[in-house]
Amino acid sequence: MSTAAVEHVERLRRALDDFSPQVPVAAGWGRHLARVLTGGGRLLVAGNGGSAAHAQHLTGELVGRYRDDRRPLSALALHAETTSLTAIVNDYGADEAFARQVRAHGRAGDVLLLVSTSGRSTNLLRAAEAGRETELTVWGLTGPLPNPLAARCGAAIGVPADSTATIQEVHQVVVHLVCDAVDATLAAPRRRHIHLVHGGH
Repeated sequence: MSTAAVEHVERLRRALDDFSPQVPVAAGWGRHLARVLTGGGRLLVAGNGGSAAHAQHLTGELVGRYRDDRRPLSALALHAETTSLTAIVNDYGADEAFARQVRAHGRAGDVLLLVSTSGRSTNLLRAAEAGRETELTVWGLTGPLPNPLAARCGAAIGVPADSTATIQEVHQVVVHLVCDAVDATLAAPRRRHIHLVHGGH
């Protein structure tokens, strides 16, 4: 194995160790999402480049399924709305690419998750501001804290790593932690129902 590969894995191992105190935050996000999405709310997500892929991975798991078979949950990746996105960029500029969609689709109580390794992308900063104005719950998934995006969010998870690749790899772990907590939260009432029906046997 090459020295570069060993160093890559070691950076990821250190980042995961440093991230571990934030695992309960990710689980809390999943529990909150389960309540919002089963109560008629929606998740809006956005990111640029690789962060867009992570955000869209999350929506795919929620609309489809992560682990357990369950009802589909409403989640929309704003960067994947290509017709709206290109029209907005053409008419209003790239900085408004996501903010205008947040104002169109977001309703009070919905959740907006913005994913950025740098925490400095202007289109995501504008989206966070639009989310707060629209009374959405705004979360940021970023690189090292502090950063401008995290400062504009109601809550943020920051990955303490210098390498963009490492930050993105930990972001994928966060996506799965959130999905796992969603599934666990939705499965709990079913488990209680089965326990009651069978008298605890």
